[in-house]
Amino acid sequence: MTDIQDLLQRSSFIELSARQRAQSLLDLRYRELVDPFDRITSPWLPKQNIVPQADDGVVVIKGTIQKQPVVVIAIEGAFQGGSLGEVGGAKIAGALELAIEDNRKGIPTAAVLLLETGGVRLQEANLGLAAIAEIHAAIVELRQYQPVIGIVAGSVGCFGGMSIAAGLCSYLILTQEGRLGLNGPQVIEQEAGVQEYDAKDRPFIWSITGGAQRFASGLVDAFVEDDVEQIHQQVQQFLSGGCPAQPRSSRYAWFLEKMAQVDTREQISPSAVQQLYQGEFA
Repeated sequence: MTDIQDLLQRSSFIELSARQRAQSLLDLRYRELVDPFDRITSPWLPKQNIVPQADDGVVVIKGTIQKQPVVVIAIEGAFQGGSLGEVGGAKIAGALELAIEDNRKGIPTAAVLLLETGGVRLQEANLGLAAIAEIHAAIVELRQYQPVIGIVAGSVGCFGGMSIAAGLCSYLILTQEGRLGLNGPQVIEQEAGVQEYDAKDRPFIWSITGGAQRFASGLVDAFVEDDVEQIHQQVQQFLSGGCPAQPRSSRYAWFLEKMAQVDTREQISPSAVQQLYQGEFA
């Protein structure tokens, strides 16, 4: 099969909305929690003349994947850049806490997070930060029972406080188009200058924070095509494999040792990043 034929047979995951992405991963029977018909919107956006969205840009669906109970949480990158405020953050934290309760009751509920987000919503900064802290705590607790799988598929990427959430996941999946980093390119350029980080240099940006680079550096667990079926199969594989023996975030001493080796006087190259993270975890 040629590359063109292969491409034509794919169903793009990135082109789907957050709700469609979540639904594409689940078995046929599922239910959405706090859906748009509940009309729970951000009370803060209208005060700043911003039109709110009925689900606040977060979709939470409870169902199964290959009969494994899961909650799939998807952030809509097209709404306010996927930023999280009070309502959206509470929906994510609440859904994860309900999954924890399920596990305590003997229902082995895992979680899949579809992360297309710039992090906290600036219009709701303190409320968003508090919600993200609750999300972090819930991920750490839930991953003791069942896998928490993060997926970063689209060009919005995953940055800010939610990039820490991604780092806490049991497993991470990225595509070529996905990006993962603590600070977004525009933030780095604003604070450190264009000489340090040119936010308009897309090849450079993706060579540092893109899916291929993050996978080659060992910072994510799977690198897949922008294809619904491939992503679905990878999620199934991680679910069936259970929790990893040691979460990546618990290996912080190894990562700190690596970071101490970086010479910040020079701009690090993509190849140097990959070389930095080679070797076995301590």
